[in-house]
Amino acid sequence: MEIFKVAIVGAGPAGYFAAQALQNSQNEERIFAIDMIERLPTPWGLVRSGVAPDHPKIKTVSKVFEKIAADPNFRLFANVEIGSDITIKNLQEKYDAVIIATGSALGKTLGIPGEDLPGSISAATFVPWYNAHPDFADLNIPLDCQNAVVIGAGNVAMDVARMLALEPSELDPTDTADHAIAALKLSSIRNVYISARRGPEHAAFTSPELRELPKLEHTNVVINRDDIEAALARVGSEIEKDVKSNLDAMMLIADSERSQHERTMHFLFQHTPKEILGTDRVEGVVYSTPQGDVTIKCGLVITAIGYQAAPIDGIPYENGKVVNIDGRVAENLYVVGWAKRGPSGVIGTNKSDAAAVVELVISDLKGPKLAGDISELLTNQSVIDQLAWQKINEAEIAAGEPLGKPRRKAVSRAEFMHLGGL
Repeated sequence: MEIFKVAIVGAGPAGYFAAQALQNSQNEERIFAIDMIERLPTPWGLVRSGVAPDHPKIKTVSKVFEKIAADPNFRLFANVEIGSDITIKNLQEKYDAVIIATGSALGKTLGIPGEDLPGSISAATFVPWYNAHPDFADLNIPLDCQNAVVIGAGNVAMDVARMLALEPSELDPTDTADHAIAALKLSSIRNVYISARRGPEHAAFTSPELRELPKLEHTNVVINRDDIEAALARVGSEIEKDVKSNLDAMMLIADSERSQHERTMHFLFQHTPKEILGTDRVEGVVYSTPQGDVTIKCGLVITAIGYQAAPIDGIPYENGKVVNIDGRVAENLYVVGWAKRGPSGVIGTNKSDAAAVVELVISDLKGPKLAGDISELLTNQSVIDQLAWQKINEAEIAAGEPLGKPRRKAVSRAEFMHLGGL
C-alpha cells in the first residue's frame, strides 16, 4: 500500500470537500495523508465568517467537516500563513499534491467616482465584521445615518441589507459578533435601499431567501409591483423555472400589505450607480435609471457585486481567479472552489467541483515522494491543530449556552490561543 501526502491550502468548504473526495477514493492500494493549512486561527471558511448569523441551518454543514477531520490521517495546521510562514514552493517540494482552496475574499469594486469616500465599504468587509472575523473586528462601521444603500442583486447583498434592517435584538440568539450587535443596537439606520443594475428577472437572489423576507417581524419590505409586472412582460411565456420562482416571490412581497414598522428594506431595480456623492464622507448615490438620473441620500454604501481571490505568491492569477485548466495549475498543484471558478454556486456546489479535481489529482499521481511534510518547515509555535480547535469550538459553544446562542465567538488571536490551550 502506498501513502500519498496531500496539502490543502484553505480550510473552507472547498478544502473540506477536497479532503472528503480524497478520503472516499482510498482503497487497498493507496491512502491519503491530508494536511490542511489555514491562515486564520479557525477553520470552516465562509461557513463561519460568511453565512448570515440568522441562517443557522446552513452552518450545520460544519458537522460534515468535523467528520472529515476525525480521520486519523487528517491534520489541521491553522494560524499558518502562506508567504510568511511557508511558501507554495515548499509545499510542492514535500507533498505529492498541493490543492489551493483559498476562496475569494476580496470584494470587487464599482470603478465610479466617490467609491473611496469614508462610509463606502465592501460586503467583503462588512460581512466578516459582523461574523467575528479577527481581521475585521476593530472596524468602525458608520451606522449614524438614517439611510443606507446596498449595491448588488445576489444573496450576499440581501444578507447585508437584512442585517442592517433587522431589529437588532433579533440577533441576540445568534452567533453574531458581540461588537456588531452592540454597534447595530446603536444604529440610526431605518431605511435600507438594495439596488440592482438590471431588472428583477436578472436578480441573482434565490427564492427561499426572498420568501423569508415577509417573515421579518419588525421590518417592512417594499417592492414596486410595476417592476415585477414589467419583468414578467419582458420574459414572456418562455420563462425559466428559477426566474419564475423568484418573480413569484417578489410579487408576493409587492402585494403584501405594508406594515407600520420603523425599519424598511426598499428594492430598486434598473438602477445603475454613476457616482457616490460626498466631501468628507458618503452623502448619497447618483443612479442612472430608465426615467433619468435619481439621487438617494445616504450615509453608508455597501457594495456586494462579487468577489475575487486574494493573490498568493507562487500562484498565477487572472480576472480574480487562479489560472487553471479544469483545476490543474502546474505540476502537482491544483485548485478547487471559488479560487478555481469564481464566486458562484452554493456551499454544496464545491462538493462536485472538488470531486472532479481530485480525480485529476489521482490520475496524475506517480510514486509517493517521501520528502517529509509541513511540520519540518514551521518554526512558528502558535499553530492551532485539530485538538486545539476542538477546545476552542467547545469553549465557544459553552459560552453561548447560557445566553441562548449556538456559540459566542472568540475574536482576537490571543483569545483563540488561550482557549486552544496554547
